[in-house]
Amino acid sequence: MKDTEPIYITGHQHPDTDSVASAIAYAFFKRAKGIKAIPCRLGPLNNETNYLLKRFGFEAPMLLDDARKQIREIEIDPPDFITPETTVFETLQLMNSLDRQSFAVLDDNYHIVGFVSTSDLAKIGLGDTAAEIELLKNTSVDHIAEAINGTILYDDEQSHINGKVSIISLSKNRTSNYDVKDRIVIIGDDPDSQLDLIANKGAGLLIVVWCDNLREDVMEAAKKYHCPIIKSGHGSMNTSRFLYLAPPVKLIMKMPHVFKDTELVEDAAEMMMKTRYRNYPVVNKDGRLVGYINRFHIMNYRNKKIILVDHNEFAQSVRAVEKAQILEVVDHHRISDFATSQPVSFRNEIVGSTATIITTMFRENQIPMPQNLAGLLLGAVLSDTLMFQSPTTTPRDRDVANILAALADLDIETFGNEMFGATASAADKSIHEMLIQDIKYFDIAGNHVMISQVLVTSARDMRNRRAEIMSEMNDLVRRKELDLLVVAFSSILENGSVIFLAGERAVRAAAAFPDKDGEQNSLQVGILSRKTQILPKISAALGA
Repeated sequence: MKDTEPIYITGHQHPDTDSVASAIAYAFFKRAKGIKAIPCRLGPLNNETNYLLKRFGFEAPMLLDDARKQIREIEIDPPDFITPETTVFETLQLMNSLDRQSFAVLDDNYHIVGFVSTSDLAKIGLGDTAAEIELLKNTSVDHIAEAINGTILYDDEQSHINGKVSIISLSKNRTSNYDVKDRIVIIGDDPDSQLDLIANKGAGLLIVVWCDNLREDVMEAAKKYHCPIIKSGHGSMNTSRFLYLAPPVKLIMKMPHVFKDTELVEDAAEMMMKTRYRNYPVVNKDGRLVGYINRFHIMNYRNKKIILVDHNEFAQSVRAVEKAQILEVVDHHRISDFATSQPVSFRNEIVGSTATIITTMFRENQIPMPQNLAGLLLGAVLSDTLMFQSPTTTPRDRDVANILAALADLDIETFGNEMFGATASAADKSIHEMLIQDIKYFDIAGNHVMISQVLVTSARDMRNRRAEIMSEMNDLVRRKELDLLVVAFSSILENGSVIFLAGERAVRAAAAFPDKDGEQNSLQVGILSRKTQILPKISAALGA
């Protein structure tokens, strides 16, 4: 692939067959050109689309929730970590070798229990002396030995260490001038002084430097007075220096702000501006560390790359589409509120189906089309043109349908009848499910209008469910705060639609669909297209 960052190709909200098939086909088209493209949908699929996907062996496209990137969709730093028992000394070494400014501290289940940064470590050498004493008081002999590259010659569970440190510089008075009770004492190869510090002065821990062996009586005194002894791997200077880096990080760690990898990058950026850290741990849904996000990642990210098919209105597109990198539009609807900050490729043609345009692009670029993809696109053309009965149908739609039928080895009339027969809404289906499966929103003369179209075997039969339909429609008007809700039950076999209206503007809109004498919700013969028939009539009735 030419680019590792994917391009998301999506149809409109409440996806129909044309939008889904066009997204799948155009993603195939882009991949054939070496571009990493992913087909998407913005909601659940209707019966017809599910039928066609299953018939031709396609998976449902991924559900795209937002045009903005989540943290998991950008590059972040690797999930290096330390444990509560890692010493400050070892942490500093890891920071240098991995070029990190901080670490998450993980428990045995790889969950975060703390966080340590360079500023936290700096306080050990530059902070309050009393705090350093308290740290060493609670540091084990093992950790001290690790920090000074030492060897434990004797350890004792009853050790008595107060955290204070003394370095014995031998003079003519030897150890007589030192008060080292319970202290950590650093001393050279002087067995008599070592013995005196343990037996008479009450040293808490003896660290010997430049000493190969301990005299037997010194070891016996250590056991008697519970004084551990460590042989340092350094001289006095570095031993005293590294000694203060011996505490484990569990003694200094803090609980950080943790981001979930599903959080939006822009939300993370806003939070990061309120805190002082440069790096922040990121966890997955199981709470396990997956990496670190920092200000550099925030400064350099851009939202998703998106191609819109079968729509160009932001109100019908993915959430926050105005913040996306919109690259292209392929559509057959009117041009509405579309606006971008950068030029885009915009292909808008007067045809009955976006699938017609996509098929044309395959032919223009001489890209072979698989048989199953041809079948899927044929279904989309027939669906959007209502088997060529819609007034939006053009000669190009018919020509393209014939080409696709030949590629898919299908008879158009037989295939169309099978498709509509298998997927038309059944009489026992929930009215709520029927109403929301294919809806579009419009702003008409300042009115908030929703038009739902439902394909059924018999539109006339839906009049028998009028009470149930109006109840659901009135509820939807309240919940969506609509001025007008229009529901068209359309039948290919009956060549018409039965229209139901609800909302404050229903009486005014009813003039667009007059009933026959003595009837309610008469069949509107020849009315099959939401775009070119129902919408214009509603617009005219509302004075748009």
